[in-house]
Amino acid sequence: MSAAASSPPLSRRAVLGTLLGFGFGFGLAADPARAAASAMRIASLGGAVTEILWRLGAGSRIAIVDTTSVYPAEVLREKPNAGYLRALSAEGLLSAGPDLVIAAEGAGPAAVLTQIREAGIPVVLVHEPPTVEGVLEKIRAVGHAAGLDAPAETLHRTVEAAFAALAGRRARIARPARALVVLSLANGRVMAGGRESTADGILALAGLRNAAEGLTGFKPITDEAIVAAAPETVVVMSNEGHALSPDTVFAPGTALSQTPAAAKRSLVAMDGLALLGFGPRTPETAEALMRAVYPDLTGE
Repeated sequence: MSAAASSPPLSRRAVLGTLLGFGFGFGLAADPARAAASAMRIASLGGAVTEILWRLGAGSRIAIVDTTSVYPAEVLREKPNAGYLRALSAEGLLSAGPDLVIAAEGAGPAAVLTQIREAGIPVVLVHEPPTVEGVLEKIRAVGHAAGLDAPAETLHRTVEAAFAALAGRRARIARPARALVVLSLANGRVMAGGRESTADGILALAGLRNAAEGLTGFKPITDEAIVAAAPETVVVMSNEGHALSPDTVFAPGTALSQTPAAAKRSLVAMDGLALLGFGPRTPETAEALMRAVYPDLTGE
């Protein structure tokens, strides 16, 4: 029997690690903080994760991003693209040679993340509750994962102060207006953001009441439900400056045309990641939405 034949078979993890040049067991150091600080090729998956890393001065350490990482614009333009956050491939990610993966929860499929871990690459999943506390904890979590605790604390304090100022302005709203966040319009069907969604979270921060409170998550909403909800404002996402127009949203004969929002032509278009990403820009985004709906709101 040859020496080769008598050798035990390599594990899948060892094979992946060897083929990709990372070495068996890379990233499994006893000190996670040291491993994070030394990571120079980070796979940043999730728009808010990438934005936070950039704000922390780690842009040069980002090796690959996903398609939701659209801010700042140069990130998606200059970095390799791993595809959609929830439809990643191990080959695509590993081709960039990352030594750390920081991903928003929901990244996957799970089997892909398992392959990455089996290659000896640490994977850190970041929770994303659409709340003030969620944003602040996300900043700390991303900073800690990248070994950037000190700059993360600085950014945490800045964003926390912005949220506090926003709360003061929100307290001056006497009656919350009803708003509907429309994710898409397709063949006359409206996809809206209901309870427990990022849409619900941003509306609450802006001092608005969610007109789609009868839904949970992002779901189609019926014409009857739209008319009954009677939104006073419709919020849509813009993509690279392009957004649905009032003529499209409030087209004659549609359910949205029968709402108070249509009577006032009250349509607000906002950058999609800023609106629903719950990252460092969330306080400013919520304030901009608040100002658009309540133009007479005074005070600093």
